Amino acid sequence: MGSLVLLHGLGATGRVWDGWAQPWLAPDLPGHGRTGALERYTYESMTAGVAEALPVRRGLVVVGHSLGGVLALELASGRYGVQVDRVIALGVKVSWTDDELAKAAALARKPVAWFESRDEAAVRYLKVSGLQGLVDPADASVDQGLLKVDGRWRLAMDPAAFGVGAPKMPELIAAAQADVVLARGELDPMNTDTELAALHDHTVTLPGLGHSAHVQNAAAIQRYAKA
Repeated sequence: MGSLVLLHGLGATGRVWDGWAQPWLAPDLPGHGRTGALERYTYESMTAGVAEALPVRRGLVVVGHSLGGVLALELASGRYGVQVDRVIALGVKVSWTDDELAKAAALARKPVAWFESRDEAAVRYLKVSGLQGLVDPADASVDQGLLKVDGRWRLAMDPAAFGVGAPKMPELIAAAQADVVLARGELDPMNTDTELAALHDHTVTLPGLGHSAHVQNAAAIQRYAKA
């Protein structure tokens, strides 16, 4: 297997992959964790930020969750000076309504929310990142997604990242210069088997798992990265 790169989803950080067997590279996406904000969030600008941070440029196996799955596909296009051999795009939301896009755009325009305690901020972080009920709010990994400024707490995520928009999945898959697997948890409400099968001929459904299948059962995903 080549060098393993793990790309987290919207609102999370690279620490979401702590349960995976190392070695791997798991950067915070632009506007998340300890990575700085962008002037404008597009799949291209976010992928460029990821590519710039990678110390390894060849023979990559990229596992991306949700937003990270879209960036993994974009990274595999060959436009960013890296060579990706395999992409596992997990839990990507592939179908968007106008109402869903409008709500995401509204979230992107909201100011940063401040909290009086770490505990309050941690609860919000876990909800935004889809980790509620999967990660203890007191876990040290949560701190990567929080910032403390002048005695108050906020999420490290730049709210503007919510406005990245809907991915053009058929184009991304067609442009990928890599072996591509579209994966989803059986219980993931963000997508369906039918939607994924309509996009690609190599899809995987993980029994009993939800949207954050990579946290629920790392081994279930890791075996596809080794294939």
